[in-house]
Amino acid sequence: MTRTRVLTGITTSGTPHLGNYAGAIRPALEASRDPSVESFYFLADYHALIKVMDPARVQRSTLEIAASWLACGLDPSQAWFYRQSDIPEIPELTWLLTCIAGKGILNRAHAYKASVDKNREAGEDDDAGITAGLFMYPVLMAADILIFNAQKVPVGRDQIQHIEMARDFGQRFNHLFGEHFTLPEAAIEQHVATLPGLDGRKMSKSYDNVIPLFAPREQLKKLIYSIVTDSRAPGEPKDADTSNVFQLFQAFSSRQQADDMRRAFESGIAWGEAKQALFDRIDAEISPMREKYETLVAKPADIEATLRDGAARLRIAYATPLLAQLREAVGLRDLSKASVSVSTQAEQPAPATFKQYREPDGKFYFKLVRGDRVLLQSAGFDAPRDAGQRVAALKRSGHLDDDATLVPGDGVTREEIDAALAQMAEDAA
Repeated sequence: MTRTRVLTGITTSGTPHLGNYAGAIRPALEASRDPSVESFYFLADYHALIKVMDPARVQRSTLEIAASWLACGLDPSQAWFYRQSDIPEIPELTWLLTCIAGKGILNRAHAYKASVDKNREAGEDDDAGITAGLFMYPVLMAADILIFNAQKVPVGRDQIQHIEMARDFGQRFNHLFGEHFTLPEAAIEQHVATLPGLDGRKMSKSYDNVIPLFAPREQLKKLIYSIVTDSRAPGEPKDADTSNVFQLFQAFSSRQQADDMRRAFESGIAWGEAKQALFDRIDAEISPMREKYETLVAKPADIEATLRDGAARLRIAYATPLLAQLREAVGLRDLSKASVSVSTQAEQPAPATFKQYREPDGKFYFKLVRGDRVLLQSAGFDAPRDAGQRVAALKRSGHLDDDATLVPGDGVTREEIDAALAQMAEDAA
């Protein structure tokens, strides 16, 4: 059975909070229980270096996040669990992608644009204080995803652009060097993809408005009672859809419990009562995991061993073999084999390959090529998936059908195309 590869990561720049849990950890762990899913979980410590210059904080955050995932139910024997910096193929792939990534696309990245806009408002130079790391962040994220050919990536709505960029870079590489990458898709859990923090903005370490995932029980209660609300008194109807308290409650409750709370809001529940109900719901879910977390975080050597073991096995299974193929594809090759390649070139012509790409008209195309020679050219497709499915069908069939949207190259015969497709089908068998 072919399993869907799903990849999830959290940047190691702070203490895990309820937003991380409800928006990423919990849905990822729930999905991992599906036997048709192959799950990848990673600690994004390279990403942390973009904005954190405190080594002790990065180390502590890595420990806390690893312990959090394990406490929440992650089984390293059933899923890939690793630290980003333990996979050297990731930064190497980042460089390969950097060499084909369009600067214009990176100019439009949300984080970079926000920093430029902030500089302009302050009357500073556009790039004042902006590092190359921030600018290249989307390329590193693309490498995280493409190195394992992940098919789905659970992200918040504000991260969708990064998945689109990963698709663009992967597609561009495939077009230039042959098909090596699966193009990923974003997976969003609609109700909890982005949770509000104490002040109503997105719960984020950047805003210092978070509720730590495993805060002691009394601290958890104190933080929940400090959530900002409006001034409506007990008995006055309250709008659940605009309430930070309700959004958090909904993320930790069943559909029936959320519906009951919505009716309570309409009936004028007091804010204190609503916050107490929120505390009860969150504590009921988190409390059983808190003790396990405290035991884990007290044994950092055990967590270190778990992460290193996961990375070592993952490199052997996926990262190292794929990087070897990519190095070969771009020309970083063993020179001792060059003479053999030249001497046998006439006897053994290069195999035909499909290349997919996007034209300025917005449509997606593919072509069958052997070296610099175009054997077959497609018409445009509205979606990349349509083009990919057509390529897959040709590979399976091993011959050219009578589809008028497929045009042989100049001077190319039907027999030559069929021979190339037949060889591809035989190689795939």
